[in-house]
Amino acid sequence: MTLQETAGNEIAALMAEMPHWGSEFDRTFANHAPMVLVALARIGGKPHQLRRFFSYYRDTKKLLPFAQARSHLTVGTWTSRLGERQSEPELRLFFLGEVSRLGIDGALRHYLPRLAPGIAASAFHALMRTAYGVLEQDPDAVAIALGYWAATYLPLPAATGERPRTDDPAEVLALTAEIAPLHGLPLHDLLWQNMRDAAAVPAFRPVVDWLEIGPDTMRRMAATALALFAGTQHFAALHALTGLHWIRLVSPHCDAATTDTMLRVFWQGIAALMGELGFPVLPDATAVDRWRHLPAPGWADIHAAAAESYDEHDISLAFSAFEEMAAYGDPLYRVVAARRLGMIGDYR
Repeated sequence: MTLQETAGNEIAALMAEMPHWGSEFDRTFANHAPMVLVALARIGGKPHQLRRFFSYYRDTKKLLPFAQARSHLTVGTWTSRLGERQSEPELRLFFLGEVSRLGIDGALRHYLPRLAPGIAASAFHALMRTAYGVLEQDPDAVAIALGYWAATYLPLPAATGERPRTDDPAEVLALTAEIAPLHGLPLHDLLWQNMRDAAAVPAFRPVVDWLEIGPDTMRRMAATALALFAGTQHFAALHALTGLHWIRLVSPHCDAATTDTMLRVFWQGIAALMGELGFPVLPDATAVDRWRHLPAPGWADIHAAAAESYDEHDISLAFSAFEEMAAYGDPLYRVVAARRLGMIGDYR
């Protein structure tokens, strides 16, 4: 069901306003509104709830108007602007033309191989915006997302092809926690800056090659991200859980090699946040199994509670956890969403 079918013409009009607002605001914090409004509509948010949320978000975050492009980029010049936030208007204009020319699927298949190594862009929020554009099958939203991805492109140390050390995503996080120079790094308010700083530590560079990517990797990453969030309820772990939902939405529009790159670099980015997470030890299988069997409200109640929230991450999690549970069948997704919303107590 599309956003228009879910919330009606009034909300479609609200979404039409989103391109006029900047992709980021103060200190490069990501503007979540274009994506969270879609999530809110999909969990049953009413038109008045969407308008109330956006009015609060716009005013609290002090959203900025989006700038106008001052020049034109071409297929031969757009990569010269990778990672230049000030070039986002030009990059947006370029991708609006390319998505119009190639269509959503064609543009993603053509450009994601180049963008995938920078999936850490804006701490995965450019990926988020792309995924929601794909979800709604909105060509302009996808083009805007690709422009944002290019403008905030964040390269982490490149894979070298060294032999992997494990096929277990959890083991990669545990091995990363043993990298002594990562301990004591100063932390920033922005996740992407913490990823950037961890990636600059020489001992971190091999991490990208540690994980063997296979047909089951996305599912195993999802299970690890869920356990990580269940055990910590940490903001960065929430992004691991939701980020895998976003990759799952985008991956049907990629070839296998591009999906593998996205998974590899995404997990490298999550490993780079181990300091932000406090170098946690993941809960063992017994604890995870106990938690997944805890009583928790049903999804209808969880979504109703999330629809009343002014916290964009409550809404994002409520939608992504519901979708990931539908994909993987693990009831722990419902438990962690209920815990995030304060509907059950701390089970740890």
